[in-house]
Order: sequence, then C-alpha cells, then structure tokens
Amino acid sequence: MKGKEVQNAPKLSDCRYYLSDAPIEGHVPATLDEVDHKILELLAKNSRMSNAELGRIVGLSRAATRDRIQSMVDRGIIEQFTISVNPLKVGKEISVFFEVDVEPEKLVETAEILAKRHEVTNIYQMTGPSSLHCHGLLPDSSYLEAFTQKILYALPGIKNVQTHVLLRRFKSRTGIRI
Repeated sequence: MKGKEVQNAPKLSDCRYYLSDAPIEGHVPATLDEVDHKILELLAKNSRMSNAELGRIVGLSRAATRDRIQSMVDRGIIEQFTISVNPLKVGKEISVFFEVDVEPEKLVETAEILAKRHEVTNIYQMTGPSSLHCHGLLPDSSYLEAFTQKILYALPGIKNVQTHVLLRRFKSRTGIRI
C-alpha cells in the first residue's frame, strides 16, 4: 500500500478534534507586533523604565510608546506593573507548595478563603489527584505547622493536604515570555 491513500481515512479538515488557528468562540486573541513584543520584554525586566527610554530602544516617540503601553493595559495584556521582593530578606524563610484535595462543592469557597490569606501567594485549580495547588511564603517551620493544622485542615470540605517545602530554587519567573 506504499504511496496509496488509505480508503475512507478522515481528512484532518474533517476531524472535529482538529485544532486550527481559528479563535475559540468568545476569545479574541491579542494582536501584538514586534514593537509590542519588545516593549513587553523590556518592561518584564524593568517595569520602572520610562516611556522615553523604551521609545529610544524600540524606535518610537515617548508619546507613541505611552499609547502602546496604555493600549496593552486597556486590552488586558498588561495586568499590572510590579516589583519582585526577595522573600528571605523580609522574613519569609519557608516557601511551600500545598496540594489540597477538596470536596467539589466546597472548592470555590475554599479557594476564596485561601485567597484572602496573606501567606498564600498563588492558588490554582488543577487536574489530577489534588483539586487546588497553592503556594505560600511563611516565616518558619512552626508557623507552617500552625498554618497547616489551624487553617488548612479547618477549612470546609478538605479531604487531604500534601505539603512540599522548597529546598532550592533553580529558576523563578513572573509573567510570561512572549
């Protein structure tokens, strides 16, 4: 059968699971050109960079650079301008990941409660054996024990909690690379 087409084989264009470049219904992909990408790259490295300095690098005026940045803010591409704080320098000695298995009907309530806790830096709903994946920064191991026992286990619908303490960080990145 070498070189012959297989009889009745579905074409990719006919396959209902075929992924194309067509947008998902209700989702409008962001339109970014090379200059927008460069501005985002520069701001990711230094969000304090002035519009004039950015403009010099990308070849635009200060006003045009400001307008491009504002457009990306308005479209939700840039969510915030922020800083990166070294947790060790502010007394957060323990970086910990929690895999929290929650009863489905309590998942949103539990996530909202955890989101209000200053110790919790990130919360994600995950596939797999745990329902929520959380990251926290805590001052020490006794605080970790108290947080786990008095906060996590006391939440409604908690079925199981696995705790993973970070030993060493090899790479850490905020935001995404475009």
